[in-house]
Amino acid sequence: MKIADILRIEMPEQWVQAKQMGIKYAAGRIDENRIEETAGSFTLLKSMRDAFSEGGFALKVIEPAPLNQKIKFGRPGRDEEIERMISLIKNMGRLEIEVLCYNFLAHFGWYRTRMALPDRGGALVTGYNHKDIDHENLTEDGVLTQDELWANLLYLQKAIVPVAEEAGVKLALHPDDPPVSSIRGIGRILTTPEAMDKACNLVKSPNMGVTLCQGTFQTMGANIPEVIRYFGEQKRIHFVHFRDTRGPAENFRETFHDDGPTDMAQCVLEYNRVHFDSYIRVDHVPTMVGEDNENPGYASLGRLYAVGYLKGLLEMGEKMV
Repeated sequence: MKIADILRIEMPEQWVQAKQMGIKYAAGRIDENRIEETAGSFTLLKSMRDAFSEGGFALKVIEPAPLNQKIKFGRPGRDEEIERMISLIKNMGRLEIEVLCYNFLAHFGWYRTRMALPDRGGALVTGYNHKDIDHENLTEDGVLTQDELWANLLYLQKAIVPVAEEAGVKLALHPDDPPVSSIRGIGRILTTPEAMDKACNLVKSPNMGVTLCQGTFQTMGANIPEVIRYFGEQKRIHFVHFRDTRGPAENFRETFHDDGPTDMAQCVLEYNRVHFDSYIRVDHVPTMVGEDNENPGYASLGRLYAVGYLKGLLEMGEKMV
């Protein structure tokens, strides 16, 4: 396993912290103001890779992919969005950027209804309560059914999976967070381990796999070590988000990485047993004392704590296998 960190150009202090922690790999987030342009341009993607290289990091993961809402809704213009995805994957292959983490969330991305829940020692975490939302109040996008989403995902996969295989890029599909059946009329389909397995096999390829987001699978009610074993034995784990949550899909909260219901040490042992050899990063950390909560889940102190915890578990796992 190789620890990566998600680093943003506008947060240079985190780059220094990552180097001080000994992190060598970056999971790069394309500038949201230029995400479509960069995704379709070899020159801009190369400039992004080079910026990470100059900062001391090998850019090995892109997350997330462009929003691709026309693809998800099956609207006119989706073929142009797919061509942009194809360009991104081909350019990643040319630049030796190994993993594309993408999702199939329509209208809503990863979604929380509460952004400042008090946790251990007064740290702040995010949470989701399905009852906080008026689901009768449809969005401007109306109703999108699960059947439509499955058909649209298949359409996308048929186009990009063969390209990824040829380019040598691993596709790491992220589960829906939160994994509920719909939000305000917009369906969600990647909400169970079985659904993720189905998605991996729409177009079969060794390059098609999952982002094993532990916190999302936990809210599904899954046993995380068993999920790691299942997808890992198939070599379907292409990227890991190392985090934990407490509670079911319709009412959960984030936790400190050492304070949730998941046996995190056992998870690390399972990754080793299935010979997972790609990238892992901590995700959705608490905001701790002395920090503002302007970017919930992505402050610095909780991230430092989580990376140290992960590094300790990885060292333990290496000695036990």
